[in-house]
Amino acid sequence: MRVTLCVVGRLRAGPERDLIDDYLTRFERTGRALGLGPATVIEVEDKKGGGSVAEAALLRKAIPDRALLVTMDERGRVMTSPEFANKLAGWRDNSQRDLAIIIGGADGIAPDLRAEADFSLSFGKMVWPHMLARVMLSEQLYRAATILSGGPYHRA
Repeated sequence: MRVTLCVVGRLRAGPERDLIDDYLTRFERTGRALGLGPATVIEVEDKKGGGSVAEAALLRKAIPDRALLVTMDERGRVMTSPEFANKLAGWRDNSQRDLAIIIGGADGIAPDLRAEADFSLSFGKMVWPHMLARVMLSEQLYRAATILSGGPYHRA
């Protein structure tokens, strides 16, 4: 199952980008044998300042056809890492070829795009900067792959 992170904003070179690249590379290596990956990041940017509605239009263009759509949203479901791993495995086992995970911009995800989501995931009630949310999501994808592979990375 291919994973596309559809995100608002451009992340420049630096420690956050290094972490994301590292975790997504690890996810691909570990996930390949499990039918997970590759993972790609598509960044969109509304240069005209149209807010979440304009960002939603750009995000829709980044979503692969027939992808299962997951939004990162503080109103979403809070899960443990094993629960998230099992969710990914379930989507994969239901022959889902593409998974798109959306991280919105400063104004969040437009309500109409949020309503289109098949699932909404939350890292808690706190709001996280999008660059940290990307790092955390990338790490959780890698952690999910290690959980599913029986690897030692995750210690419950």
